[in-house]
Amino acid sequence: MTTRNYYTCDETQGQANVVQCIPDGEDGYVIELDATLFHPQGGGQPSDGGTIDGVPVQRVFADGETVWHRTATPVAPGPVTLSVDGELRHLHARWHSAGHLIGYAGETFGWQPVKAHHWPGEGRITFSGNGTLTAEMLTAKISAWMEENLPRHIGFSEGKRHVRFGELPAYGCGGTHVSALREIGLITLTNVKMKKGQLVVSYTVDER
Repeated sequence: MTTRNYYTCDETQGQANVVQCIPDGEDGYVIELDATLFHPQGGGQPSDGGTIDGVPVQRVFADGETVWHRTATPVAPGPVTLSVDGELRHLHARWHSAGHLIGYAGETFGWQPVKAHHWPGEGRITFSGNGTLTAEMLTAKISAWMEENLPRHIGFSEGKRHVRFGELPAYGCGGTHVSALREIGLITLTNVKMKKGQLVVSYTVDER
């Protein structure tokens, strides 16, 4: 089991221990740490980038309770320094947090988010429900919450992590998020359309 330190802190620099480093059969290596600051790909969010003792991390993925860090060269077992790419982390956190706000906004109009994709340049939330839901309706809700600059809260229930902003509902989520909503920047809803009986809302977040 890998302790996921990114669940409870926003630090991008830290220490850990390499438990094992094994060839992955594809001219690379996968590293298991006792604890990690690296977010693995999943939950609609890309993995973090950065280095382990100066060795670039190409991707991060989870297999059950273990988080694996792929590198092109091996890292010896023992103490190591972790360095997460802070700029990339913040970008992913902004896109993921924006997705949550769109989900919250849809719920206020009776639509239920059923699927989310928070990748930069590909953001979209899929809803089930019926009735009227427009970009203007969603944007008005989102803008009001952004103006309040609602803070992020992280909690755990029955071993599961959940994230919410202000007093908005909590979502079960393992991703990274901004500490307060204004960090997201401008959210633009680029398309709202029905597809196979579901409503798909596409969005972008401004570059910084």
